[in-house]
Amino acid sequence: MSKLTKNQKLVADKVEAGKAYSLKEAAALVKEITTTKFEASVDIDVRLGVDPRKANQMVRGVVSLPNGTGKVTRVLALCTPDQEAAAKEAGADYVGLDEYIEKIKGGWTDVDVIITMPSCMGKLGPLGRVLGPRGLMPNPKSGTVTMDVAKAVKEVKQGKIDFKVDKAGIVHTSIGKVTFTADQILQRVHTLRVFSSQAL
Repeated sequence: MSKLTKNQKLVADKVEAGKAYSLKEAAALVKEITTTKFEASVDIDVRLGVDPRKANQMVRGVVSLPNGTGKVTRVLALCTPDQEAAAKEAGADYVGLDEYIEKIKGGWTDVDVIITMPSCMGKLGPLGRVLGPRGLMPNPKSGTVTMDVAKAVKEVKQGKIDFKVDKAGIVHTSIGKVTFTADQILQRVHTLRVFSSQAL
């Protein structure tokens, strides 16, 4: 067995092996055991006990986390000219249509979320091979294909995340940063738990 580093020993002393911690205890503990020099993310894994191979047990949804995720989300709004000003005002980092579609065809995907309108989806269809594997393809179910582009941009900037169960029946997502207070972390866990159970 390899030797533990100094930081690993400090963490091991604070975590009791085999103990099931309550959410409140875990939210406080995660702040104590973080040893990274950067602002680390807090991720959560929720075992739902479902079989996603069955259509009626597929869990997918969106949730707006209170006070955001602590992460900067780069948003591209692909919309008609009449919606561009509102999308920019709502906080979209990039706004346009044809010029960005050409950039994406050339391999540019330097964004986290793409929001578009139903009338523009025809132009995005051929980009499925580029956007699909990166999880960037807009989807009505996740609220990224909408007539109200500005509202969708605002929600994403304020901390809206989408979650989906994996093939083992587990939802994995990031809910914030270790610099958040224990109460803020706990609040986000409860919000995700409520929404994922409602999606069942």
